[in-house]
Amino acid sequence: MSAPLDAAVITSLALPGLAVAFFHAAIPTHWLPFVLVARARRWSRGKTLAVVAFAGLGHVLVTTALGFLIAWFGFELDARVGKWFPWAAAGILFLLGAVYLWRQAKGGVLHHHVLGGHHHASDHCGHDEGHSHLETEVRDSALVRGDAAAISGLFLMLTLSPCEGFLPIYLSGVRFGWSGFAVLSTILAVGALGGMLVFSWLALIGVERFPTRAFERHEAGILGAVFIALGVIVLIVERG
Repeated sequence: MSAPLDAAVITSLALPGLAVAFFHAAIPTHWLPFVLVARARRWSRGKTLAVVAFAGLGHVLVTTALGFLIAWFGFELDARVGKWFPWAAAGILFLLGAVYLWRQAKGGVLHHHVLGGHHHASDHCGHDEGHSHLETEVRDSALVRGDAAAISGLFLMLTLSPCEGFLPIYLSGVRFGWSGFAVLSTILAVGALGGMLVFSWLALIGVERFPTRAFERHEAGILGAVFIALGVIVLIVERG
């Protein structure tokens, strides 16, 4: 039987989930390629943002589908182990948090992006150097050769790289049944799509000096802290 989903619980799920989705969307690979292609193709701001929304929808739907599998597996496990499930879920979140914090301490950057059919790991270069690297990739890819190729390429780029950092968030909502899944999926859509549109729009109007590279460099640490906090929340809700 699923636990009640009141305002306090929704808030405890919403804030960490929204933070993960929004900060993930701030990573340059989630908006800069759209801006660079738009400039090369001479798209209007409206068309560019429409393409961002279209590609972002694929990104969100694939992540939600994976979240559905996690939720379904969690429901089945919860039905079998009963009161022990929150402790197991919290343990998994703590473990994931420790792994991500360790990766941050080792200096690793999580996100990879795909352009021109190749995977490229994000590095620790400066903001302008990172932009130059992406500009080179866009210029050498098929994305600038026609609108159809550009739109489909950008869509596939995001759809084939779901928001892996949000998937453990779904685990924290298992105790709240499908209502919890629906709340988290809505948060994912609002945070990820909203973030991509905001950062794309800022770049299009020329406001490019915001610290998005810092989010990329510290993504593992942010996720690690969020997962540990969620583990604590799961245990607090269970004790309540």
